[in-house]
Order: sequence, then structure tokens, then C-alpha cells
Amino acid sequence: MSGVMSQPGPKPIPVPASEVYVIAVEYVDAGRFDAADRLLRHILAVSPHYADALHLSGLIAFRRGRWQDAADFMEQGGRAAPMKGVHLRNLAEVYRQLGRLDEAALAAQRGSAMDPADPLGPFNLAMVEYDRLQLDACLMAVRKALALNPALPEAQMKLAQALLVTGALRQGWEPYEWRYKIPGAAPLMPPTERLQWNGAPINGRLLLIADQGYGDVIMFGRLVVWAQARCTALTIACSPEIMGIAAQLAPGAEIATRWEDCTQYDAFCPFSGLPRLAGTGLEQLAGTSPYLRADPVRVAFWAARLEAGLPAATRRIALSWAGRPTHNNDRNRSLALSQLAPLAQCPGMSFVSLQKGPASAQCKAWPGPAPLLDLDAEIASFEDSAAILQSVDLLISVDTSVVHLAGALGRPAWVLLPYAPDWRWLLERTDSPWYPSLRLFRQPKPGDWGSVIATVAASL
Repeated sequence: MSGVMSQPGPKPIPVPASEVYVIAVEYVDAGRFDAADRLLRHILAVSPHYADALHLSGLIAFRRGRWQDAADFMEQGGRAAPMKGVHLRNLAEVYRQLGRLDEAALAAQRGSAMDPADPLGPFNLAMVEYDRLQLDACLMAVRKALALNPALPEAQMKLAQALLVTGALRQGWEPYEWRYKIPGAAPLMPPTERLQWNGAPINGRLLLIADQGYGDVIMFGRLVVWAQARCTALTIACSPEIMGIAAQLAPGAEIATRWEDCTQYDAFCPFSGLPRLAGTGLEQLAGTSPYLRADPVRVAFWAARLEAGLPAATRRIALSWAGRPTHNNDRNRSLALSQLAPLAQCPGMSFVSLQKGPASAQCKAWPGPAPLLDLDAEIASFEDSAAILQSVDLLISVDTSVVHLAGALGRPAWVLLPYAPDWRWLLERTDSPWYPSLRLFRQPKPGDWGSVIATVAASL
């Protein structure tokens, strides 16, 4: 959702004397990065101080996720010739990804001043100011971007996030509706001529779509019962992995895991659109948790499994340290298991890994001496995870779906949050109005997981 990525292609002014450079720009516009890279290498072999070619090479590196290479190319271009406004705002986004936030803010400010008609300049500044938790500055910048281009979806979403994180939920839900208009965003559903639900009671079937990540489905799922009371029939469209949760949220509703089974409905709505329709503010969240329960049969099974796999008379702590790698903020929210080493030294503890996916392989390097039971191969569903959460004393986790599951079950969980958190965790507070059973541990400065983990270990 960055300014670098939000427009179809780079903005450097083509140099008429270099037809090769012009072709490279066209290749970047078309997403043909390998071909563009070959041309740029040819240009730079002949003219190593060609500023626009250096910047374009940096832009390609950025789009490939090679942020340090991107910074190196762009800085080299800046030394070869004075940077244009577009170059500076692109560099600001590269610096932001690298965590060089003060430099990013300065570059974005300079770029915006040089090119005041470009809405992506103040938008990129808003992105940086959010990460710095300078929310007033973020709101000022994003509103400037929207004054230049009210239809810039990324800016509308950043406005939503900046409002929501400050607790202004009702003001934030409206710009949050722009999330599916962001270029590259996966569509909500196949094309349809049916209308999106406006929240009014309907005499017909409502299709609710369990959209976004699993954590979002669980969090927004508390409002499904509100929606179900406003229609005569309900279908929930969801992925197979979350269908057991969906069935709990709406007893009696049809559950569909294929679009071809969702042909009969009168209106549709994503789960993430329900808070706006319900007028959800912080005060409405009181008393809405817990709203999920673990299956007693599974609880009995997993209680026995933990009893057999862990030492007796120890406090059982579940762990999850990494979110989905494709999440656009995963670099800030996920950890390596090795960073949790201080927890392994806590006496009287035993640990249970709820980590799924490639990161679970890190269990082999658990530093001990407290034991760690790796359940990755045995956990088949969210229902299994719910039963395990019911069978342990505490969950310690980064911001990922298992936190939402614990909160919706009313189970105790300690959540490790980056300095600039996702909007739903609000600012400064150690509790969550979404989930009263959670305790929040926040980085005191960007990237400082050491302080967070030391506080958690001391709290244990």
C-alpha cells in the first residue's frame, strides 16, 4: 500500500537522448523487470552516473523486495544529479521499509515540497508518520493527499487506519470501505449485479463473505449474529480452514466454501463491512466476548496429549511467533523463535508451539531448558487450536490469528506488538476492548523486541 507501488510504473522524466532508457521505463510499466534490468545494466555500463537509470534500477529492486539494494541505487542516483520530487518520495518509501523513519520523513517532506501537485508525496509522508506514531502529522499529510486526489484508495485506507488506531472507529469505518479499490487488492468476490447490503432488514437471503485474514474473520465475526437477525436466511462464504468457526458464529446458517455454491442470495456484505453498518464504536464492544467455544471432545483429547507430552506440575504456555509471510506488515510483526530465548529460562514452565507453517521448523533450535512441545504436524484446524488454548494456562503470541481465537474464546493471551501497531490494538493501552482476556506488550521504540520479551519474561 505504498506510494512507490500505487501508480502504474515509475515517474522519472525520460531522457530523450537515451532511447534505451525509454524502453526500460516501458518494460517497468509492463512489469517486465528482468528485461528492464538488462537494459539498465547496459546503460550503466556505458554511463555509470546516469541518475535516472540508477533510480529506476532502485525502483526495480524495491519491487522485488530488495530494499537495501533499492536504497543504494537511489542514493547513488542522488549523488550523480539532484533528485526530482518523485525520486525523493520513492526514496522515502524505501527508507520506511528499512526502518530509517527519520530519513524517510525528511525525504518525503522534500519531495512533496518539490512536487506539490503529486498526491503520492504527502501520502508517502503519511505512511512514514504512521510508523513513527505521529498521528496528527499522519492525518494532516493524508488529508493533503486526498485534497489533491480524493479517489486515491491507498490514502483513504491510511486515513481509515489513522482514525481507527486513535479509537475514532465510527469516523474510520467509512474510508475503510476503500480497501478493495487499492490496485492489486484481491477482489472480494466474483462479479455480481446484486447489491451490497446497506444494513437494513431484508426479507431474503444475505450472503456474508469471510474476507481478509483469519484474524479479521474471527474479530469481525462477533457481528454476524447482528446481521443474521436482519435477514430471513443467511449464507456465509468462507475458506474451508475457517468453516468450523463460521458455523459457530451463525447457528443454522448455510456455509459455502465454493463460489459456485453461492448463487442464491439477495444482497451481500463482507465481514469487514459489518462494523460500519452496525455503527460500532468502542463502547459497543463491551460484553461482546467471548463468543466462541472449544469443542469438549477435542478439549479432552488435547488435554490428554499435553499431559502425556509435557512435565507434570508446570505452567503450560502456548507460543506463536510468526504471522503469514505474505502479510504486508509481516516484517514488523513477526519474530524468530530464537528471540524468545529468555522465556525458555523461566522456571516451572513448559511450552507448547501453536506455530503453523515454515516457521515451525525453528522449534528444533529451541534453547531450553524449559521444554517445548511442537504440535505443528498434529494441529489440523482452528478447532484443534481452540481446544489447545482451552488446555493451556496462557498464550504468548505476536499479532496473528491465534490471538483473535484466544480472545474470542475468552482465554488469556499476551500479545507482542510492534511500535506502530495494527489499528485494532489502538494506542498505549495494555488491554483490548475487542478482547478483555488479552494483555498487550508494546515496543517502546521501532524494532525493539528485546525490551518487549524481557518484560514478558519478567511478568512470567
